[in-house]
Amino acid sequence: MPEDKKEKPIVITPDEGEHHHDHAHGHHHGHSHPPSSETVDITLEENFMERNKKLARNNLQFFEKHGIRTINILGSVGSGKTSLVEAISRKLAHRRDEILVIAGDVTTTIDADRIAQQGVRTIQVNTGVECHLDAKLIQKALQSIDLASTKILIIENVGNLICPADFPLGSHLRLVVVSVTEGPWMIQKHPVMFHEADILVINKIDLAEVMEVDVDQLERDAKQINPKLVVFRTSIRKDIGVEAVIEHLGF
Repeated sequence: MPEDKKEKPIVITPDEGEHHHDHAHGHHHGHSHPPSSETVDITLEENFMERNKKLARNNLQFFEKHGIRTINILGSVGSGKTSLVEAISRKLAHRRDEILVIAGDVTTTIDADRIAQQGVRTIQVNTGVECHLDAKLIQKALQSIDLASTKILIIENVGNLICPADFPLGSHLRLVVVSVTEGPWMIQKHPVMFHEADILVINKIDLAEVMEVDVDQLERDAKQINPKLVVFRTSIRKDIGVEAVIEHLGF
């Protein structure tokens, strides 16, 4: 890790009442409900998601205008998201003043602290009760720092394969990291996450045999959901496959 320059992460939290919603997704039951409650919940959720999409489009326009290449990294806790961000930061150490990382987590700064040790500017966004980042939180984070030198923005989303899928942030690319340690079915069980993804990184391939996971089948599962996915196989801790990912990202 760089010894001459270590950054401390800026910590951002949602304003009280700013971000809470109930994730109502229109579940159907075999008995009737009063029409007001569920209808209002679903309408609020739909309005929130549409508003997020609009803000995400505004974010993308901002990134395009200022020449900031932006990637949204998604995946489960322990899949290797933070390790990938660390590896990218190390390999682009000569450009570290151009790199900004936004790390999403529910409460801690653990990931942001790790990334900041690589000498890149880091903003920790704590989401509180929410299980994903949203476009407004990204806007708020960017208002906390001078972006004049920024050419690369890496967003590490909150760790899970479910709710971040529905909330675009305005990034140029969505990259999903999965690990063979999550078992053979994680892609089939979470198809929505892969519908809008651009890149899939299958990580910890060195453990595939001991985990009895067929990496070829994981790739087939992903391609069946989204034939346009670009797939990379990595062992980030062993520095296998990371260079190819960076090259494809256009950094």
